[in-house]
Amino acid sequence: MHRSPIIRLLWCALGAAAGIGLALLLSSPPASPFFFASLGGSAVFLFGLTRAPAAQPRALLGGHLGGALIGIACYQLFGDSLWVYILAQVLVLWYMLFTGTVHPPAGANPIIMIHGHCSVLALWEPVLVGVLSLALVAAIWSRLYPGLSHYPIAWLDRSPPSLFWGGWDK
Repeated sequence: MHRSPIIRLLWCALGAAAGIGLALLLSSPPASPFFFASLGGSAVFLFGLTRAPAAQPRALLGGHLGGALIGIACYQLFGDSLWVYILAQVLVLWYMLFTGTVHPPAGANPIIMIHGHCSVLALWEPVLVGVLSLALVAAIWSRLYPGLSHYPIAWLDRSPPSLFWGGWDK
């Protein structure tokens, strides 16, 4: 198969399109595509940064599910005031850092869940259905083009590798 960088870029772009397309198809999107905003960022990681720890299943699933759950819990307990958005965002940052599940696109989930006044059912659809759709397409797509890194690289890699990765010296 041709190994041109342009062909590889097109292959990655088609994979991202297929992943998002499947996620939208299976999740029967609500009236607002805003619910799928974080999946767009996830597609960039899965199809463009396949080797990154933040793209691996631990971070992908843990980040999305944890971020969404924290947003839902904050909304259910406290409503949708400005301070609730801030609290949820801080809690998600702490959660992701402490659990090694940092997946930057999933950082949008608490805001999305609070804004959408979501219940715990949103964890199933659109979150889990959407994320699993993307991961499935990434796993298959990455194996169809010779020379691409196969997704996932490492199921349980921490993201970031340590708690002190980007903040300060140990």
